[in-house]
Amino acid sequence: MSSRTLKKGFTTGAAAAAAVKAALISFFSQAPTAVEICFLTGEKKQIEIKSVKKLAENKVEAIVVKDAGDDPDITHKAQIGARITLSDSKEPVVNILGGKGVGTITKPGLELPVGEPAINPGPRTMIQHSVKEVFALFNIQQKQVDIEIFVPEGEALAKKTLNARLGILGGISILGTTGIVTPMSHDAYIATIKSGIFVAAATGLDTLVFTTGRRSERFAMEKFKSFDDQAFIQTGDFFKASLDMTVLNPKIKTIIYTVFFGKAVKMALGFEHTHAAKSELTLKKLAGWAVEITGNPALEKQITSANTARHAFSFIYPDYPELITCVGKKIKETAERFSCRKLAIRVLILDFEGKVAFDSREDSFPTL
Repeated sequence: MSSRTLKKGFTTGAAAAAAVKAALISFFSQAPTAVEICFLTGEKKQIEIKSVKKLAENKVEAIVVKDAGDDPDITHKAQIGARITLSDSKEPVVNILGGKGVGTITKPGLELPVGEPAINPGPRTMIQHSVKEVFALFNIQQKQVDIEIFVPEGEALAKKTLNARLGILGGISILGTTGIVTPMSHDAYIATIKSGIFVAAATGLDTLVFTTGRRSERFAMEKFKSFDDQAFIQTGDFFKASLDMTVLNPKIKTIIYTVFFGKAVKMALGFEHTHAAKSELTLKKLAGWAVEITGNPALEKQITSANTARHAFSFIYPDYPELITCVGKKIKETAERFSCRKLAIRVLILDFEGKVAFDSREDSFPTL
């Protein structure tokens, strides 16, 4: 593994704040090629400006290319723009609007009210700071600043996100808690999980179906056809974090996990985060359970020599349902512990064709 330090980046919110600052400076001075942005952590960074264009006597547009650093990000290299309209006012006024490619909130449960552009509080604060800094630099006091944030490819990018399910329509969200993108911090993913949970609760749901990705979710939707789309949350590898987010909202009472066997074993082992790097340990523990439960040393050897948990599953299913039951019960116990016993937990383990191999269903749970 390389020891190279991963490069930090900046969020869409920081890009928007930089575009605002560049556009506003150009009213009073030469258009800048870069601006310094103060992140909400107090750190500062020079952000390059792609372009500044005067649209009218009182309107200027600036564009920044978002840089996610070494973090995999759908919006990496996306253009984030700001159009500034400046007018006289009896007192300083800053209006932040969403333009083309910025989504609109259409469902309750998010950090912003329905009808607002999806520009989160962190980015709004950074934009306000940009305006204040420029006004202080040029000793400007009584002006109205109308800011339109836009993302030229925002509608296309939004199709690669879960925004529509969260009720964010027409484009992407302008995000960022601090303004900094830390590679592999996972903050954005966890924020998406939290948003999904709170939107579901706000629409009156009390039962959610957690899956680890698109494929398991597709099968889960087939199993639970009567459930609203908002009930399905892709939690990725974030086993404990997703439960932590759920417990924050007391309206949610029940979680149904629908998972494939590979993730299931890691969840059964109590891993808070089920990343693939733990595969070797996973197979050793699974082999130990196998010999304890079945008394079959040949099965233990097959599992130990398997390449992956999926490979091991081919030796276990359907001949050893008691081993799959052991894994399912351990997931349930771990999830109950992670949620401090505040949630009812149901676990479904799927085979790789989507058939249910284990279901911890109790009479109080919804039926398939």
